[in-house]
Amino acid sequence: MEKVCFKTAKGPAAVGPYCTATICGDLVFMSGMIGVDPAVQKPVEGGTLAQAKQVFDNIVTVLGELGLTTADVLKTTVFLTDIGDFAEVNKLYAEYFGPDFPARTCVEVSKLPMGLAIEVECIAKK
Repeated sequence: MEKVCFKTAKGPAAVGPYCTATICGDLVFMSGMIGVDPAVQKPVEGGTLAQAKQVFDNIVTVLGELGLTTADVLKTTVFLTDIGDFAEVNKLYAEYFGPDFPARTCVEVSKLPMGLAIEVECIAKK
């Protein structure tokens, strides 16, 4: 199977040397999405929940470019700088990924790029 590197035209630009997603066969491995508004390439204001909404919107945008939806997501990993935000983020997550939820891991990390509070990566199936 050939590896294809996909770079988004509509989502946020990479903040390092990586592609938006790697496609191999029917699997799509999406790089971590952060709460950056793609229109201005800057973090959104308003705290963790505002960032989470932007993250999930960015995921929807990139999946859409690939002809996919959140229903095609098999697994997510959620990184939070404060696990105390879990319940609030979880409610919003349910609106984007339900009712047939993907497998998920959620962990607290010390820091994320650009000082943001949340990052989410996905694995999807075409």
